[in-house]
Amino acid sequence: MNDPAHKSVASGPLVSDQLGRPLRDLRISVTDRCNFRCVYCMPKEVFGKDYQFLEHRELLSFEEITRLARVFAQHGIEKIRLTGGEPLIRRKIENLIEVLAAIPGLDLTLTTNGSLLAKKAQALKAAGLKRITVSLDSLDDAVFMKMNDVDFPVARVLEGIDAAAAAGLAPVKINMVVKRGVNDQSITAMARHFRGSGHILRFIEYMDVGHTNGWRMDDVVTAREIIDMISAEAPLTPADPHYRGEVAQRWRYLDGSGEIGVIASVTQAFCRDCTRARLSTEGKLFTCLFATEGHDFKSLLRSGADDAAISQQITRVWRARNDRYSEIRTAATVKLNKVEMSYIGG
Repeated sequence: MNDPAHKSVASGPLVSDQLGRPLRDLRISVTDRCNFRCVYCMPKEVFGKDYQFLEHRELLSFEEITRLARVFAQHGIEKIRLTGGEPLIRRKIENLIEVLAAIPGLDLTLTTNGSLLAKKAQALKAAGLKRITVSLDSLDDAVFMKMNDVDFPVARVLEGIDAAAAAGLAPVKINMVVKRGVNDQSITAMARHFRGSGHILRFIEYMDVGHTNGWRMDDVVTAREIIDMISAEAPLTPADPHYRGEVAQRWRYLDGSGEIGVIASVTQAFCRDCTRARLSTEGKLFTCLFATEGHDFKSLLRSGADDAAISQQITRVWRARNDRYSEIRTAATVKLNKVEMSYIGG
């Protein structure tokens, strides 16, 4: 893939926002489409058969994504996570992974629902993907099918996890979004299944991302409740974070059989250490998962801007950032017209 524009990239400034948070983590959504209709992300009553997804010409091309990634890397980005929608339905995603993996010093990872992972795991690893995260909300087929709302069975996701591990994308991280009254009864079974597997299971509090998932505080199973449930069966102890801004609180099993994580953005806000920016499928940069608007980088790319101009815009956007939504969440902010998680990734 030829991209002469990147050759002119000079080292850009390492920037911090208004709260002193550096830019370290870029999440790139490669498609707004998904083959699941999870009730907490793309509910079928909104994302039905008539829903108008983006036309291909509206998406950032692989060349455009790569160019932006290289400029962001000059600003201190250490990790890129490919998201969606479901990123593995983006045609020839391996080609994008191959060029992104060539960026020096970059930790490249991807989040998937696992539906296509068994087929693609080897190719993803061969292209240079380092790690992978799989979303799986229950081991009970009836519960899981109710949540993904397309009758997709658990067994095929587990096959994908096994294939990823066999390909060398281990340890696999497994994300479980917990919604009260829907899949909270699956918490201990999930912990039991993955304990000792070498994989890392992470529980995510049900969040008010977007405005179509009908979020209510009553639906949130708190991180504290989750830890107490699991620890009653297999005692846990807190573990130190790996790095500043790590979203998951780490807990180790006392018997040494592994660890779990909990992501508690509702009850234990971690905004003060957030170092993440998110690039949407059509090239808008969002500085918060709960944002209501983004900054247009696609127009910059397609209007002939050079890398220096793009670098300057990254600096301007990040230096102006003061987002801390989880710390100021109220009944009023919950009702804001926030961007959908399926559009900018998790």
